Amino acid sequence: MLSEQLPQVIRFRSRQPVLIPELSQERQGIVGNVVFPTGIDRRDDIGSPDRYDVYYGMADDRIGVARLDVPEHLPSDGL
Repeated sequence: MLSEQLPQVIRFRSRQPVLIPELSQERQGIVGNVVFPTGIDRRDDIGSPDRYDVYYGMADDRIGVARLDVPEHLPSDGL
């Protein structure tokens, strides 16, 4: 997560991957066991500014969407 005011400042970095291949559609395809983000959409349109839809590639064969809800407070041990 980058700072809103200073995007060059990293506020939080997860120690674990945010996306991992779990579903069969993510594990089987042109290149199996691969997921990668391709776009992100902040959901202000539904009154949820802390919710993001993350569109991602699934095994180079499909596009999926994952939901990310940003907590009010980020853990302090994420850097």
